[in-house]
Amino acid sequence: MDKKRILLIDDEEGMCRMMEAVLLDSGYAVKSYSRSVEAVEAFQPGHFDLAVTDIKMPEMDGLEVLRRLKEKQPGLPVIVISAFATLETSIQALRRGAHDMVTKPFEPDELLYRVKNALHHNQLLTENRELREELAGRFDFSKIIGSSDALKNVLETVKKVAIRDTSVLITGDSGTGKELIAQAIHYNSPRKNENYLAINCGALPESVLEGELFGYKKGAFTGANENRKGLLEEADGGTLFLDEVGNLSLNVQKLLLRFLEEQEFRRIGDNASIKVNVRVVSATNADLQEGCRTGEFREDLYYRLNVLNIHLPPLRERPEDIALLAAHFIKLQNKKFATQIKGLTPEAAQALAGYDWPGNIRQLRNVIEACMAMEDSDHLTLPVLRQFIDVGAPAATPVSAAALWDDDYAVSLARFEMEYLRQLLQNAKGNVEVAAKAAGMNMATIYRKIKKYDISKEDY
Repeated sequence: MDKKRILLIDDEEGMCRMMEAVLLDSGYAVKSYSRSVEAVEAFQPGHFDLAVTDIKMPEMDGLEVLRRLKEKQPGLPVIVISAFATLETSIQALRRGAHDMVTKPFEPDELLYRVKNALHHNQLLTENRELREELAGRFDFSKIIGSSDALKNVLETVKKVAIRDTSVLITGDSGTGKELIAQAIHYNSPRKNENYLAINCGALPESVLEGELFGYKKGAFTGANENRKGLLEEADGGTLFLDEVGNLSLNVQKLLLRFLEEQEFRRIGDNASIKVNVRVVSATNADLQEGCRTGEFREDLYYRLNVLNIHLPPLRERPEDIALLAAHFIKLQNKKFATQIKGLTPEAAQALAGYDWPGNIRQLRNVIEACMAMEDSDHLTLPVLRQFIDVGAPAATPVSAAALWDDDYAVSLARFEMEYLRQLLQNAKGNVEVAAKAAGMNMATIYRKIKKYDISKEDY
């Protein structure tokens, strides 16, 4: 697989060399600059997968670097580093399109963790864009995998509500595929040739979310250097999908209610109203009725959003769909990585069907992907599956009484943790991300424990 390419900009040469060394050691291709002007002038769209830039630099500061890089390559994820981070600086960076901020001083592991997350997030965005392009104007219900009566009932409802231009609230547990249903509604509606835009209402702070939804006028706040359209304006004629709508602040709820009632809104800092024609489809895994009772969610907004309701059942309630979904994900992974996994062994298939799947379809997809990375045979087997979900592990090798009682509790616990970590990394063939998923830990914790116990690559 090609190395991810990172652009690194920091006027402190020592810091720049340190970050470059850390990233190179982790397998990234890195081009570093100590002069921001030189970096921006040399930047070519498509040559980098990620940029990391300091904020406080002579000639051209990091916010200006961020703006210019985004002008040249809008989809480029940018991590901003600062020793003087303030709320205002953070808001400016986020509004200009920064993916993340890191405050000096920081540990190398933190930098690696942020870089990994930014690249993964950007990969998901790319996949979502490709999915929308694939679906646009030609969505086929057969792309929603499953044969259960529960899913068939959902799809029958989608067919009926898609042609009716009204608000829809999709409910269901996290990972059940609510956005896929929202896309099905849009691409089977009269609006299918217009924009379908989506936003996660739980991923942004209130001030940023308000600007994203409604836009703002130049000069409305510090950093608003130009007029900007919000998603409601961009989606005019089409559909806006509000994911995790239960996380909206009361202020944004009030503004959204006004729009739904009047189909018009005002940009932040503007006195003029803008009228648009947008269908709103929303989704939540929260109990909005309970939110209405506690005052956390406006009852009048709830009824505006919930004109029509579609409930997606969790995967545990549609076990007959598990095998079909697993086969679908295996096919996708085979195509992506040119592998030849033929399917699941009977024991592995039985284990998948009997598992509770608290993370639903998203968890199943991730487990299949992780198993395919670890599997050595042409079928996914139960021993590999056991590394990622609890399907009943085989009996453990007995530990001698001497091993248990020779040392005090802390020493014994440390010995166990070190051995567990070493075995975990061996099973994952040294892949820290796979090991972290298998253990239910984050990568930063794994890195800290490797350092704590001085575990070298030769150990695993």
